[in-house]
Amino acid sequence: MKKSIRGFDFFKLGLYAFLGMMLDVIYAFFLEPLIYGKAMIAWTGGQYIIHWIITSITWGFVAYFIIKVSKKRYGFNILETRGQTKPWQWMLIIISIILSIYISYRNWDGFKLFKEFKSLGMTKFVFQYIYYLFETILITLILVYGQKSFELWLNRENFPYGGIILALTWGLIHTFTKNSIKVGLLSALLAFTFGGMYLLVNRDIKKTFIILYIMFVV
Repeated sequence: MKKSIRGFDFFKLGLYAFLGMMLDVIYAFFLEPLIYGKAMIAWTGGQYIIHWIITSITWGFVAYFIIKVSKKRYGFNILETRGQTKPWQWMLIIISIILSIYISYRNWDGFKLFKEFKSLGMTKFVFQYIYYLFETILITLILVYGQKSFELWLNRENFPYGGIILALTWGLIHTFTKNSIKVGLLSALLAFTFGGMYLLVNRDIKKTFIILYIMFVV
């Protein structure tokens, strides 16, 4: 373990998680179109499924590497928690989840889950939501390590720094990947809310992941 651990050490881990996530963009917009000879919008169902499988495996390896380095090199165990979540915290969590679902409903003109199931069909739906699961893992890592880095830099806790980092990375990148400023801004707002969730559950990574996945896919 390093004797002197800096905020930048954790910031780098969050950055690695984001860069790992961006491999999806390289696959979807550069590598796979060369292989298939057509843009992503023209892929067959099987080609989409292959993309989701390859990306999910890649993200799994990236997450494993980051978590291993975090614990071995910096002695930071992301599974550690800080006490039980209190009733008032659960109340805020539930309100935030409801607000998130409402924003998603307005953005999709309906429930995202049902809309995608109807659009994709059972097989594609299952593989896409596995893909979402691994995306949520990297979202959580960006959030956790972004939070940790700023807490060390500023020597202050109980502010969702991780949510800001997530908003500026995963959130705003949707402006380009979805070609929509509105989607980018809504994603950034959602990302900042994720940062609040992490603090509300007392940095419990398991609860954070479950809540974020619900907010992301519903």
